Amino acid sequence: MKARWDIFCSVVDNYGDIGVTWRLARQLVAEQGCAVRLWVDDLRAFERMCPEVDVQAAQQWQEGVDVRLWPAHWPTTPAADVVIAAFACQLPPDYMEAMAARERTPLWMNLDYLSAEEWVVGCHGLPSVKFKGVQKYFFFPGFRPGTGGLLREAGLIEQRQAFQRDSQAQQQFLQDLGVVPMAGARLISLFAYENAGLASWLEVLAADGQPTHLLVPEGRILGDVQRWLGVEALGAGQVHLRGALTVQVLPFVRQEQYDRLLWCCDFNAVRGEDSFVRAQWAGRPLLWHIYRQDEDIHLDKLDAFLERYTEGLSPAAKGALIALWQAWNTDADMGANWKMLLEHWPEVTAHAEKWCLEQALQADLATALVHFYENWI
Repeated sequence: MKARWDIFCSVVDNYGDIGVTWRLARQLVAEQGCAVRLWVDDLRAFERMCPEVDVQAAQQWQEGVDVRLWPAHWPTTPAADVVIAAFACQLPPDYMEAMAARERTPLWMNLDYLSAEEWVVGCHGLPSVKFKGVQKYFFFPGFRPGTGGLLREAGLIEQRQAFQRDSQAQQQFLQDLGVVPMAGARLISLFAYENAGLASWLEVLAADGQPTHLLVPEGRILGDVQRWLGVEALGAGQVHLRGALTVQVLPFVRQEQYDRLLWCCDFNAVRGEDSFVRAQWAGRPLLWHIYRQDEDIHLDKLDAFLERYTEGLSPAAKGALIALWQAWNTDADMGANWKMLLEHWPEVTAHAEKWCLEQALQADLATALVHFYENWI
């Protein structure tokens, strides 16, 4: 019999949590043959990336996944063989009792946040707390051998490379979104949290000798873009031109379309976790807006990734990339740092593809989870 999996997702950061768990649930079904229930406490956030979702339904099937609304009053339901608490969310007490009541206790894992910090390797797979004999384990995605790897569907890199070689397919995809860049324009995607440093970056892009077409999916950064443009309202479909910079707002798209948007662009500014990983699979230079945490501990996480990501770059290119990322994540002036990065554009572009291919040598996250379960039983 196929193993039954329950994945619990408490939506905290709008789309990152559900983005990761939705990709994982679909991959476990499609590639690993698992039976998956995905428990979500905010179906409206889910609807943005899966428009077919009925936000009123307590239970529904989407792409082979049994999607359940995580109710305030937990129903009587048997626990699965494998239980994943995504991003340290707290399981319902009644469900925990159901886990303990099973004749064979389930494998209970805390799927933690992605980090490049060295301590992750030592903690990955270790036992955590127990509940009435049910042992919980830490499971860390990561960029190093000895971690759980990254979410990556089978054949993803090959699909991306074929798409990037097909200029007609890219042009058609962009046209379907209403995007028609002028010849020779640099294409940049921008998906970020609010950022006071954005205006300085946009000023430099507008004054550049090369045209830039900036694609901004609907999200939290729109307010900053709107203020810089000096317009009263900014929404999907609008296009504004200032100097060498064209700003175009895109509607929120489903995950497969967002992947292709990243593949089309020369540079991708992304946020959180899901889009961060997908930008790496795009094989193009990127800029990560990490989720802020108290006492700026997120900057340690940022520095840990930069230390690993920039291995192999020349000192000048490494310094330029680190300076840009640090400026972006501290609301600092972006102008001089962006110009510095442009001086090393061929090198950082080649490095992005090299990094992608190196990461693809590791087992993907879904496969690593299944192997962990198989070893456990």
